[in-house]
Amino acid sequence: MFQIADREMVDSFGYGFDTATRSIVISGDTAPTQSLLDHSRGCNVLIHEAYSMASYHKVSPQSQQFRRTHHTSSVELAEIANTIQPDLLIIYHRSNAGARMTQPESEDVLLEEIRQSYPGRVVASHDLDVF
Repeated sequence: MFQIADREMVDSFGYGFDTATRSIVISGDTAPTQSLLDHSRGCNVLIHEAYSMASYHKVSPQSQQFRRTHHTSSVELAEIANTIQPDLLIIYHRSNAGARMTQPESEDVLLEEIRQSYPGRVVASHDLDVF
C-alpha cells in the first residue's frame, strides 16, 4: 500500500462535478492524498494522472524522487481506484518524461500496469475524446 501521510501534497488541486447522471472527479498532478480518497468515494468517473513504473526505472534518481512526491504511479493509481471503485477510470496525463512517450506502446504499458491489480474499466484519454 502506498504511504499517504508522509507524501501529502499541499499545493495540489482537484475538482468534483455532480451532474444529473454522474459524479466526476478530476485530480491535478499529485502524489496520493487522503483528501483525494475522501472526496472521490462513490464517484462514477475518476480522471487522474499517472506514470508508468517501466518509465520510472529509466529516469535519474532525481527524477524518480520528483515523481514519487508529485505524481502517482500506475501501482498507486490502481490501489486508489480499487478503494474508490469508479465506474470508469480515465488517465488524462501520463507523467513519463524521459520515457519516449511518443511511442504508442508506452501508453499500453501504463494501462497494463494498472490493469494488473485493478479489474475495473480504465482508458487513456486523448484530446477531444468523449466518454
